[in-house]
Amino acid sequence: MDKFPSQKSAVQYLFAPLEPFDRRMLDVGDGHQIYVEQCGRRDGIPVVVLHGGPGGGCSPAMRRYFDPDIYRIVLFDQRGCGRSKPHAEVSGNTTWHLVADIEQIRETLGIDRWVVFGGSWGATLALIYGQEHPDRVMHLVLRGVFLMTQPELDWFYGGGVARFWPDTWARFQEPIPEAERGDMIAAYHRRLFSGDRAQEITFAKPWSAWENALATVHSTGVGGDSPADYARAFARLENHYFINAGFLDEEDHILGRMDRLADVPGTIVQGRYDMICPPASAHRLAQSWPGADLRMIPVAGHALSEPGISRELVEAMKRLSRL
Repeated sequence: MDKFPSQKSAVQYLFAPLEPFDRRMLDVGDGHQIYVEQCGRRDGIPVVVLHGGPGGGCSPAMRRYFDPDIYRIVLFDQRGCGRSKPHAEVSGNTTWHLVADIEQIRETLGIDRWVVFGGSWGATLALIYGQEHPDRVMHLVLRGVFLMTQPELDWFYGGGVARFWPDTWARFQEPIPEAERGDMIAAYHRRLFSGDRAQEITFAKPWSAWENALATVHSTGVGGDSPADYARAFARLENHYFINAGFLDEEDHILGRMDRLADVPGTIVQGRYDMICPPASAHRLAQSWPGADLRMIPVAGHALSEPGISRELVEAMKRLSRL
């Protein structure tokens, strides 16, 4: 495994910036329209990119992991975020709506089967989509695995990771009265859905900063100040999904259905020092999935942009193009 002295050095593994050949708004019902774009080769190997969050939105950087001479790259903003409308809306916005949206995109674009590429929440969604539609998935490429379980939420929002980042955790707790700090997701929920837009933004910023602060292995613990509209959508959607346990029926929903992916191969790229989605989940997933190839990146955290993670994802897509 190569060593990277800085994030900048990872750029050599990424492909040149791409411009989409197709942009559209797709009406998916329930009052939602989602932004969809395509770039790369029109008749190439289809790959759909599932962004994280929920609520993160897709970005131009996400196009750069795929050789545009080989892949037909499909990106979209999930309900309520990015360029999708209405912004920050949680009504008609569940995991199962998103799974249906992915299928509607596939059918609308006339794609039979595709590679599904997702990180963090995008990995969660990729696994659930794959389990519901295994015949439509050629390969799953996952980064920073999140299985949408209570122990994972307890780790990040219940004080687990706070043992490593007590100062950053204190900043996350600080806006919440002490009496409510026993359930930070619920405490933030009351404020992110207060109906007062100014208050929602005020609390969306520390919610977003908490996650951003711990994304990279070289983090200083400072998450920065996200733009108001982005922070509000990101925080509301994440909180909405997490307070509802991802709208899944049981605790180990994903691992309990891995038999559905018995014939679907996968690549898992996981940062060894991922503070947001610890490696235990990726390890559990790989153990229950004979078709998985787990690539543990020695000096890396959670972010897609981590040099070792970027390198391994590009290499994974190169390997798939040769199959």
